Amino acid sequence: MGAILTQSVAWRNVSKAIENLRAAGILTLEAMYKAPIEEIEKHIVPTLYWRMKAKKLRAFVNHIMDNYHGDLDKFLQKDKEELRRELLSLYGIGPETADSIILYAAEQPVFVVDAYTRRIFHRLGFFEESVSYDEMQQFFMKHIPPDVRYYNEYHALIVGIGNRFCSNKKPDCGNCPIQSVCRFKQRNKVENEG
Repeated sequence: MGAILTQSVAWRNVSKAIENLRAAGILTLEAMYKAPIEEIEKHIVPTLYWRMKAKKLRAFVNHIMDNYHGDLDKFLQKDKEELRRELLSLYGIGPETADSIILYAAEQPVFVVDAYTRRIFHRLGFFEESVSYDEMQQFFMKHIPPDVRYYNEYHALIVGIGNRFCSNKKPDCGNCPIQSVCRFKQRNKVENEG
């Protein structure tokens, strides 16, 4: 549920929404399956786009309840490629969300590409802004051994740098731990000196 709720919003807001759902007793698949959509919506307001996200949550929950009799483990134990295809066929689940579910919930090795990954590695000079999700993912999966722990840790490090230093509008390049290899920082330094 966190992978769906975190679309376009900070994790702290997702945590609030998850706690709201827990406090209301509708965090389980069965409870969410039975809850009116308006009940789900009011508890996930902190995540923004709550009406759309409630529909996405409901589509996912309905799929698990209707096709797997509510057995999430059975669903997550599928082969990685088959699981990804099935996830992508559900309303509101795109590549990043599908891969997050595969990595974090199914604990299968797939690299998650998010906005931080795109921004940081473009600024480092690895990719053009127009690079596709699949191209970026293939790059990382080719260069990092296929291990859930590595992919988790690497993604966490990217999120940490993106969250603390490499913001979209006002990056803190001067304190960034990777500034010495960052083309964006070097280009800005030259522009500021010129």
